[in-house]
Amino acid sequence: MKTDKFQPYAKIFQKHGILRRVEAIKLGVPEYVIYEMVKRGDLVQEARGLYRLAASDPLSNPDLVQVSLLIPKSVVFLISALYFHRLTTQIPRRVYIALPRGIAYPKVEYPPVKAFFRSAKQYTAGMEEHTLDGVKVRIYSREKTVADCFKYYKQIGKDIALEALKDYMADASRNVSRLMECARINRVEKFILPYVETLL
Repeated sequence: MKTDKFQPYAKIFQKHGILRRVEAIKLGVPEYVIYEMVKRGDLVQEARGLYRLAASDPLSNPDLVQVSLLIPKSVVFLISALYFHRLTTQIPRRVYIALPRGIAYPKVEYPPVKAFFRSAKQYTAGMEEHTLDGVKVRIYSREKTVADCFKYYKQIGKDIALEALKDYMADASRNVSRLMECARINRVEKFILPYVETLL
């Protein structure tokens, strides 16, 4: 650090990795110190309201981490979840997220986000927590993600849903009963079943 007076604040960022401005302030970092540390090059602004130490490693999953911190109720969804689980060759151009019904559409400048609102059961089913770059990120399971792709095939393309199912069924760790349970929750069981049967 360039001056000792910032060391206590640097230690807070070192301990927590990446922090939202409001969280940093709650942890004892004055707002003016955040801006001063950015100006001096001690902190990097990852996105609006998100900061990390310049000396720390760059994020390996910046978009997912940033969205998880900026939109705490978000769950990584559809193509973004497929990409995370390596069930697609598509590279998502935005972060697809699911949110519970009844909350406002998120306003995030960057990264670009596409949000879908789900019923309580569809929102919570298949939710997993993965630690990426020291941050807990909620992502749907492989089975729930494949079922979601069939639910929203008109939005993402039927070819993507079928590719995901083929890749999933080709994996030795597949769990067809869990997949079909997720399909039931999404009300696409009859739609997905013929494709599953041909791949068994």
